[in-house]
Amino acid sequence: MGITAMIRPTFHMSGIKKENGERMDNKFKKTILCIGAGYVGGPTMAMIAHKCPQYKVNVVDINPERIDQWNSDNLPIYEPGLHEIVVSARGINLFFSTDVEKGIKESDIIFVSVNTPTKTFGVGAGMAADLQYWEKTARQIRKYSDSPKIIVEKSTLPVKTAQAMERILTAKGKSVHFEVLSNPEFLAEGTAIKDLETPDRILVGSNETPEGLKAREELVKIYAEWIPRDRIVTSNIWSSELSKLVANAFLAQRISSVNAISRLCEKTDADINEVSYAIGMDSRIGNKFLNASVGFGGSCFQKDILNLVYLCRGYGLTEVADYWESVVRINDHQKESFVLNMLTAMFNTLAEKRICLLGFAFKADTGDTRETPALYIAKQLLEENAELVISDPKALENAKKDLKGVNGKITYLEDPYEAASGSHAVAIVTEWEEYRNLNYDKIYSSMQKPAFLFDGRNVVDHEKLYQIGFNVYPIGKPALTHF
Repeated sequence: MGITAMIRPTFHMSGIKKENGERMDNKFKKTILCIGAGYVGGPTMAMIAHKCPQYKVNVVDINPERIDQWNSDNLPIYEPGLHEIVVSARGINLFFSTDVEKGIKESDIIFVSVNTPTKTFGVGAGMAADLQYWEKTARQIRKYSDSPKIIVEKSTLPVKTAQAMERILTAKGKSVHFEVLSNPEFLAEGTAIKDLETPDRILVGSNETPEGLKAREELVKIYAEWIPRDRIVTSNIWSSELSKLVANAFLAQRISSVNAISRLCEKTDADINEVSYAIGMDSRIGNKFLNASVGFGGSCFQKDILNLVYLCRGYGLTEVADYWESVVRINDHQKESFVLNMLTAMFNTLAEKRICLLGFAFKADTGDTRETPALYIAKQLLEENAELVISDPKALENAKKDLKGVNGKITYLEDPYEAASGSHAVAIVTEWEEYRNLNYDKIYSSMQKPAFLFDGRNVVDHEKLYQIGFNVYPIGKPALTHF
């Protein structure tokens, strides 16, 4: 669906007016709160507000700079179509604020979408989820609630977290009734708006008590405003929590599997694209997530797999844990191999050579750089005393933050032609569509010779670039060189 059609109001809310700049809350059916205005909370609440004008939707976050951006034309995250959705509802039934206490008091339904990074300390460091922000949020909800609430887990959380939240909320001394639901997100960055409007499925888990089932139906009714009921899956709360981890583990496993085979293709002169196409035609396998690359990134895959590994080890499932951990190891190996390939191809030294990285975001159509392969590649190239020029349409500010304090010479240029000029090599790290259609004749003429191009996403016409004069090194295919 085009964005013009997508932002058309569902219906006109007559009789609702603003007083002193605030919309009259008594005209809304219920008030929804989301705690956390990040990559999940912001877009999800914008879509709910857009599709359900009968609900008031408040989004709160303790970061005032982030809230200021949500209230401006410069949103804190980039997603195609997001700006239009936010503008269509903001100030009407969608509001962004730092007032967490007020938001909790006013709400009927609270989505918890706070950060749950991998622990960097103590027991489970490097694998277990860090739940300190989640627990602080649960305690805030308990402290400020003076009416019944439905609490919705939107963050990716370990199995049985809902039980811990219930224990915090229902501890002695609080008479308010809470029902906790699990509603994991299955958004892919770069297509989040499409995923929210036409999802493969919406999963809602609850306690299978009369109160739990009633709360579950309240959430189902919200999504049913625009999503067919047969795409709304209900389950017990533990199945819902585990499904999120397993879904990301399976997707990451496919990427690591095809990347492992890409290394074999390079040694045997097979073509990974041809192999992927052949196996993808098998209806039992399918062709999604079978594109070889420099490796997966983002906030979910590695974190969720390591969380799953930690969970399996906790239950004594050593072999199962080892299996899933190998998916992460293959991903790390793919990044290492990419840098090693650059080093060996360029005569075993990168010192004082100018290398242009085209792309820094972990994937196209987002500015997100969390766990991006580009960060590992950049650091390793700087370790080899290379001079880096980094170009990306949306991620340069995040790249600067990620590489702050890293020793070495780094230049940040949005223009890919300016970035490539004078370089010894160009490495495509993010599959931005514009990189497919650059004028590579112009780029080649501006580079040092011999000119190298390392395609970490297999997005360009390798034979054409070879004919231009590049020494081309794809992923999972024989190199095309003039040596």
